[in-house]
Amino acid sequence: MSDHDQTGQEAQSRISAAEDLSALEALRVEYLGKQGSISGLLKTLGKMTPEERQEKAPAIQALRQSVTDAITARKAELEAAELEARLATETLDLTLPAPQAPQGSVHPVSQVMDELAEIFADLGFAVATGPEIEDDWYNFTALNMPESHPARAMHDTFYFPDTAPKGGKMLLRTHTSPVQVRTMLAEGAPLRIIAPGRVYRSDSDATHTPMFHQIEGLVIDKGIHLGHLKWTLETFLKAFFETEDIVLRLRPSYFPFTEPSVEVDVGFAIENGKRILGGSGDEAGHGWMELLGSGMVNRRVIEMSGLDPDEWQGFAFGVGVDRLAMLKYGMDDLRAFFDGDTRWLNHYGFSPFDQPTLSAGVGARS
Repeated sequence: MSDHDQTGQEAQSRISAAEDLSALEALRVEYLGKQGSISGLLKTLGKMTPEERQEKAPAIQALRQSVTDAITARKAELEAAELEARLATETLDLTLPAPQAPQGSVHPVSQVMDELAEIFADLGFAVATGPEIEDDWYNFTALNMPESHPARAMHDTFYFPDTAPKGGKMLLRTHTSPVQVRTMLAEGAPLRIIAPGRVYRSDSDATHTPMFHQIEGLVIDKGIHLGHLKWTLETFLKAFFETEDIVLRLRPSYFPFTEPSVEVDVGFAIENGKRILGGSGDEAGHGWMELLGSGMVNRRVIEMSGLDPDEWQGFAFGVGVDRLAMLKYGMDDLRAFFDGDTRWLNHYGFSPFDQPTLSAGVGARS
């Protein structure tokens, strides 16, 4: 028997007898490490003549391969045995009781979004969505905002360096009104939609954040007038705040995409230092609070959206979802909506089982 065969048999015997992974690793270093015996044999090949190397190299390479295979096989056996032993000792108690209070809650913004969708679905509105990264044609031009309009200024709008497909600028949308244009272009008329979503403006304080949530409504049909708008808003606010004592005041205003435009105020009273919606703002101890903007869709916007303004008319309105949540549920700082404070979420959060319904009350809380 050659020295290589004897070394191979001895290595195979010792590897098979290795009791654990650490002993096996020691054998690997002894035979195959940088200073190992088989590695030493491989180093001698460089000093041999070509004839000697051709004669002795196959045997040395075969020895190295056989030892490597033996170590790999033994390692797999030891690891399998170790796993089997661990599985035999570890147990999982599936009888542990569930936590007394369910973990997690629905964020007030998500809850109010669901409430609004429920109310407007009952009024026949569909939910439409659009991209948050817009080009300035949809965000401004198609909504009748001239190049000199202040809303286009850098201090209000987050612009990207990229160029839009139509040659304008790319930006983070400043309102959800582009969804109205996109939907009219895609679906035509008649149309009745709400467009909820995230919008972005460069502003931050207790009542403003760079990112906030907005919902806009749009109705396009024949014979639409301002009376339809007021009835829709009254019906929506009565259902949302769950009170019939809602009095609205429409004040003339200006928005580029509506004509005529109106600001909508709602009457409130002061009780225990807090504003409580209800009653006329002209009564003693009452006041008016600006709530949302609205108006009849401008003829130019209808034209930009591919419709004939002589045939189709419509109204639009927009309101901040975060502000509605603050009014309804008594929150005083918008920044807390995005802090991720679990104490705030536990206090103001909603149970995922309390789905808003008109029959049970859209504001039902657990």
